[in-house]
Amino acid sequence: MPPLLHPYTDADASQIIADTQTWLERAVIGLNLCPFAKSVVVKKQVRYALTAASTADDLLAEVENELNLLSTTPADQLDTTLLIHPRAMTDFLDYHFFVAEAVALIRNLGFDGVYQIASLHPQYEFAGSEPDDIANFTNRSPYPTLHLLRESSIDRAVAAFPDAKDIFERNIATMENLGHEGWGKLWRP
Repeated sequence: MPPLLHPYTDADASQIIADTQTWLERAVIGLNLCPFAKSVVVKKQVRYALTAASTADDLLAEVENELNLLSTTPADQLDTTLLIHPRAMTDFLDYHFFVAEAVALIRNLGFDGVYQIASLHPQYEFAGSEPDDIANFTNRSPYPTLHLLRESSIDRAVAAFPDAKDIFERNIATMENLGHEGWGKLWRP
């Protein structure tokens, strides 16, 4: 199946990518939610892949395309991909179940242990949390997004960051200190 990338107007595509970059800079890097993100952003090793996929099958095809691109591109040129899919899996529960399908695809393609997926969604909810729990915002992106990561890059980053196992708890504390009002201020000009 051919890729479904770029069927948006130039203005819409630019805005979606800009929104994602702003979120990455202000929240992920700015709040240090992922201490590994800044390096790949500075080195311009992040691919912002915008797709018009609107079904699970179309989105799975896009995931496969992006995994194949990662597998044929050296990490120093392309380390990670944010597959942004505003038209597919807009409901978080659907998205949540879709992530399991995408992980199965990784295994089926022989990429188990090579790539993994971090899940990001505007309605993200950790199991057992309330929808408005500020902790959920650690994984809330402006659009449904699948973050395709190289496991080798994660291993290197974790080795360089001695307290990597504490990131989740630190992020929750950061969000609790920030609160909803602080989160809202991040997006004001």
